[in-house]
Amino acid sequence: MLEFDTIAAIATALGEGSVGIIRVSGPESIRIVDKIFRSKKRLGEAETHTLHYGHIVDPVTEQMVDEVLVALMRTPRSFTKEDVVEIHCHGGILVVQRVLQVVLAAGARLAEPGEFTKRAFLNGRIDLSQAEAIMDLIRSKTDSSMKMALKQVEGLLSQKVRALRQRMIELLAHIEVTIDYPEHDVEDVAVRQIIQQGTSMIEEIDSMLASAKTGRILREGIRTVIIGKPNVGKSSLLNTLSRSERAIVTDIPGTTRDILEEHISVRGIPLQIIDTAGIRETEDAVERIGVERSRTAMEEADLVLFMLDASRNLTDVDRELLTKVEEKPTIIILNKLDLPRKIASEEIRRLAPHSSIVEMSVKEGEGIELLEAEVERLFMRGGIEGKEAAYVSNARHISLLERARRQLQEAVDSADSGMTLDLVSVEIRDAWETLGEVIGEAVGEDLLDQIFSQFCLGK
Repeated sequence: MLEFDTIAAIATALGEGSVGIIRVSGPESIRIVDKIFRSKKRLGEAETHTLHYGHIVDPVTEQMVDEVLVALMRTPRSFTKEDVVEIHCHGGILVVQRVLQVVLAAGARLAEPGEFTKRAFLNGRIDLSQAEAIMDLIRSKTDSSMKMALKQVEGLLSQKVRALRQRMIELLAHIEVTIDYPEHDVEDVAVRQIIQQGTSMIEEIDSMLASAKTGRILREGIRTVIIGKPNVGKSSLLNTLSRSERAIVTDIPGTTRDILEEHISVRGIPLQIIDTAGIRETEDAVERIGVERSRTAMEEADLVLFMLDASRNLTDVDRELLTKVEEKPTIIILNKLDLPRKIASEEIRRLAPHSSIVEMSVKEGEGIELLEAEVERLFMRGGIEGKEAAYVSNARHISLLERARRQLQEAVDSADSGMTLDLVSVEIRDAWETLGEVIGEAVGEDLLDQIFSQFCLGK
C-alpha cells in the first residue's frame, strides 16, 4: 500500500438533510478524529468496523460542535485500504461545514475531487475501469444505466481484459521459447499459433466493441428526438413523458427555439429525450438556427418521434420529413385526435411504410400508454439496440480496445507474411500494454488526474 497524507471531505450532497457525513482517510485519520471526538472510548482503542456515539468539539475552545455517530474502519478493510473514519453529523450546510473545519484544523487536508477513489485505485482496492464505473453509477439516471454501472463496478470488463492479457502473455512466452531454442525447429508451429490465437483474440475484442453502441445507450439513454411543425404538441409530449413542466407550452408558433433535453425512463427503458424547435420556413434568424439544430438532432437520433397534427392537412414539409425519418427507427404520432380529423392513417402508411403509427391526444392524456408500448416493442425486438449485458460504454475504453485490435491485427498480418518472430512479439506486447491502460496497469499521472478530477469532492 502506498503512503499518503490524511485527507477529509464532505461525502454527502450539500444542503439540508437528516444526516451529513465527513469522510477522513489516511494514516493519521484515527488520531486526528480522536483529538476532536469525545466519547466513552477512544477510537485508537476501538475495534475496526464499529460505530461510536459522542460529540465533536473544538479542541481550542472545548465548545461542542455537534452530536455525532462515528464509524471506524481500519486498514486494509476499507474503501481506500487506509484507516477511514466517517463522522455522521446532523445534516445542514453550516453544521457539516463546521465539523469539516474542525477536522481540517486538527491536521487533515481537504481532499481533491475523486481523491478517495483515486487512493482506492492506487492501493489496489479497485482497478481503473471500476473507478470510472463508480462515476457512471453516481451519474446513472435510469435503472438500466445503474445496473450496467454496477456490473462494471463488480469488474466484468476487468475480467475480460485480464483474461485477454493473460492469453497474450502466454503467447509471448511461447514465442520467446521458440526464439531462444531455434534448434527445435518449431517456428512454423509458433507462426500458426500466433495467427490462430491472434485471430481468436481479435474476434473477442470485436464482440466487446459490438456492445459499444448498446453500452452508450444504456449509459446515456436512447437518443430520442421529437420533431414536427410548430404547435403540433411536441413540448406537451415532453412534459407528459417526463411528468414535469420541462418545456414552455403556448399557442404561439415557434415558442421552442432551441433543443431541450430530459432523461426519462419508459417502462424501464432509458430515453435521452429531446424536444426540438418546430420545423418550418421562417424569417426569424434565431428560430431559423433552432430549426437547423432540429434537423441535425434528427439525423443523430437513435429514435425519432415524428408528431403530426391530425386536425390539419399534410404539408410539403410534412411529406419531406416523412421520407427522411424512414431511414431510422421512427414512431409517427398523430396528435390532437380530440379535434376534427383531417389526416388518415392509411395516407401515412403509404408515405412511411416502415414506421410505426400511434394515435393520441396529449392534451386529453389519451394514447400515452400506446406510445410507451411501441417504444418498448421497438426496443425489445432490437429495432433500437440495447441489452443489459453490455460491457463497454466508456469512450476511453472503446478507443483503447480499437487500438489493441489494430495492434493484434498487425501481429497476425506480420506473422502471416513471414516477419521475424521478435518483431511480431513487439506488436503483441504493444496490444498487451494498450489493454493494460483500460484497467490502469499502464497509465500516466496526467491521465489519472484527468479521470479523477471529474469526481465530486468526498468520493
